[in-house]
Amino acid sequence: MSSTVGPGVLAAKRSRRLKEGAIASVLFACAAASTLVTVGVVAALLGETIGFFREVSLVEFLTSTRWEPMFRDRHFGVLPLLSGSFLIAAGAGVIALPLGLLTAIFLSEYAGPRLRRTLKPVLEVLAGVPTVIYGYFALTFITPLLRVFLPETEIFNAAAASIVVGVMIIPTVSSLSEDALRAVPDSLREGAYGLGATKLEVSTRVVVPAALSGIIASFILGLSRAVGETMAVTIAAGNLPNLTLNPLESMQTMTAYIVQASLGDTPQGTIVYRTLFAVGMTLFLATLAMNILSQWVLAKFREEYR
Repeated sequence: MSSTVGPGVLAAKRSRRLKEGAIASVLFACAAASTLVTVGVVAALLGETIGFFREVSLVEFLTSTRWEPMFRDRHFGVLPLLSGSFLIAAGAGVIALPLGLLTAIFLSEYAGPRLRRTLKPVLEVLAGVPTVIYGYFALTFITPLLRVFLPETEIFNAAAASIVVGVMIIPTVSSLSEDALRAVPDSLREGAYGLGATKLEVSTRVVVPAALSGIIASFILGLSRAVGETMAVTIAAGNLPNLTLNPLESMQTMTAYIVQASLGDTPQGTIVYRTLFAVGMTLFLATLAMNILSQWVLAKFREEYR
């Protein structure tokens, strides 16, 4: 028994193949554009960065404790900027990581569907608030509050910057952690309940360990976001490149220096101009390393369930 395919069916198949080919081409173009943009950013940073290190020793850049590129007696030690960036990011992590994880556990394991649909958009509103508003909130509300309990707190300080940046990255941590928790199969929960475990025990001893790789990746991405924050830390922490571990003092981050030095009056081709690219490359490499680390954690510790 033979069957023939009509011309209408062949035309429909040909049209579908053409549409799928067009969609694949558009997706490939988007992926290629993203790659080209990344390559362009690296190329733009690399040229001036190489010019900077022709005039400044890499050893001095990485080991000197003074960052004074705009003074007559110039010093190019990036350690004060690195310490300011990572100190504020660490303080933000102390606030955001536990709060974000606890929020994710509540949304995933305790909240009902209706409450989850209400709370999650409200929480994500925090991610939509402009960072400059967070900076002024830190300067006008959090810093005066800190000075009530700790009078030695400076007007511009790392503690206030850490608090607001921590609030800013809570949505990132909680959203990614909740996705990881909800990806854990219900069979694990049901097995634990069958053994007599309570909801708290199921959440903390079964679900969280099973989703640990995704949770750790969310932590690393959140800290990466904190390291790259600009306006909030510029307003709250100040522009003093101070190598200190005291969060009550003013300090400068890498992003804050870039804002300070790139106001339009830095002559192109000067050593001060090139410091922008050297610091930008340092920031780029730091955040890239953190993103690679998060991907490695996901690949290394990812649990697959069937």
